[in-house]
Amino acid sequence: PCGFLSTRPDGTIIKINGTLLHWLDHTRAELVGRRRFTDLLTVGGKLYHETHFAPLLRMQGEIGGIALELRRADGGRLPVLVTSVLRHGKDGRPAVVRTTVFDAHDRRSYERELLRARRQADEERDRLQKLVTTLQRSLLPPALPQVPGVEAAAHYRIASPDRVGGDFYDLFPLRGDRWGFFLGDVSGKGPEAATVTSLIRYTLRAAAETAPDLTGVLRTLNTAVLHQDHPGGQPRFCTVVYGELAPDGDGVALTLAGGGHPPALLLHADSTATYRFTPGGMLVGVAEDAEFATARARLAPGDTLLLYTDGLTEARTDDFGGRYGEEALHAFAAALAPARPAAVVAAVSDLLTGFGEGLDDDAAVLALGVPPRVPAVSASGSPTPAPS
Repeated sequence: PCGFLSTRPDGTIIKINGTLLHWLDHTRAELVGRRRFTDLLTVGGKLYHETHFAPLLRMQGEIGGIALELRRADGGRLPVLVTSVLRHGKDGRPAVVRTTVFDAHDRRSYERELLRARRQADEERDRLQKLVTTLQRSLLPPALPQVPGVEAAAHYRIASPDRVGGDFYDLFPLRGDRWGFFLGDVSGKGPEAATVTSLIRYTLRAAAETAPDLTGVLRTLNTAVLHQDHPGGQPRFCTVVYGELAPDGDGVALTLAGGGHPPALLLHADSTATYRFTPGGMLVGVAEDAEFATARARLAPGDTLLLYTDGLTEARTDDFGGRYGEEALHAFAAALAPARPAAVVAAVSDLLTGFGEGLDDDAAVLALGVPPRVPAVSASGSPTPAPS
């Protein structure tokens, strides 16, 4: 099943078996005592033999699994794997080199097929990632609208480029001068989670126009999620914060309704940060009689509201399962305050990047803020304090 030959230390062939002669299409008389092992190699093989193979064999006494190419009598090439052992005579000097030759043609074919399959898999993965990216973008607003008197910024970080996540956010106009917004997270990943995400976005937008209050919006959403079809066989639920903005003097009045979601974070113009909880809000899509809670606040000039999904606070920070957590996020926000929405989102984006492989889940953030007051300028050209 394999070729075999023996050579003197100078490489002259002194023995060769019929298998190797058949592979090379030579006769014994053509090779034994007349040719050297290097004469059977291609030009590149000869160079490798002289610079690497032979020196290593002399130093180690044995070398195996070396890929070379032998030349057939008709000029064709035979890929082989070569193993050689150097035997010494009674005087301790090199006497003979015994070499075993394995036909690597099938291995080369396998390696070529493996390489082709790998290229195909890479192409399929690229197509999948493009599809995931396109689908993910379709579940998010292409751009946040301009809200009079309010600045807005958002960011979505995908943890796995191969799977569609279930995080979502939106900002949209309501009747009058009110604006609605929401941010949330659907359980699970993949196409089923994307289907529920789409249902949630459209249900929230529609309910915001018809429900009597913010808890009514979440109750409508709860009913829709509970009665959804389950193509994957597994019911889905979500956490969500829904809110509305309305002008309030030089700031905006803010109302929040929470459904089992992490608390909103307020970065104040006075360089402090506080959580705004909606205690008692239940997960959406778990119980028919789910209860939801509301909270009110006011964004004054220089204040910024930050909403986020738990992919941020549950990011791993060490090899022992430690999580980032809400306390660390509070300290992070307090160090940023005061900061405008774009700066807050940029800082959170850098924070997410810093987690590296510790980011196990997708993360979405939405920041809304009122621009700080611009100091008035006196007739002399110097700024005057803004009225309190």
